[in-house]
Amino acid sequence: MPFEFEKQEIEDVVLIKPKVFGDNRGFFMETYKKSEFYNNGIAVEFNQDNHSKSSKRVLRGLHYQAKPYGQAKLVRCTRGRIFDVAVDIRLGSKTFGKYVKVELSEENKNMLYIPEGFAHGFVVLSDEAELQYKVSGEYNPSSDRGVIWNDKEIDIDWGIDFEPILSEKDKNQPKLSNINKEELV
Repeated sequence: MPFEFEKQEIEDVVLIKPKVFGDNRGFFMETYKKSEFYNNGIAVEFNQDNHSKSSKRVLRGLHYQAKPYGQAKLVRCTRGRIFDVAVDIRLGSKTFGKYVKVELSEENKNMLYIPEGFAHGFVVLSDEAELQYKVSGEYNPSSDRGVIWNDKEIDIDWGIDFEPILSEKDKNQPKLSNINKEELV
């Protein structure tokens, strides 16, 4: 099996460790294999691939798309190192408002599967970081939403000792208690 699937503390969030074949020439790994993912409970059709680059101390998030345009994500860091965070915003979930945080890096080559119904964000720990991720739904600007990164109700331990660099959009996101619950999955 080319992947090891590790369920996280929140149901349906999965850390995926690919099998890496390396030697003095470099390495090879599979980053997605539909049959393996389906056999391990990730039966999602991915419709768009994204690639982002960010500098040290940049924090992006927490982002999600309102229904009916929700997105599941398969996130990996191909350059540098980040803390990746997924916050459960599924209405009626026993873990609503709870989060999972994992380190993703070019060294560990791990991936995080985040199902629909989660807000997603990350903070860059290295000089630069590049993320590549698959999403199950295409980007829909009119349904683009977010939750403020430092919401005390969620109380994310970002694991940083610096003031993050934020976009104006991310500085002005609402608290979880103020988002429109009718738009959630």
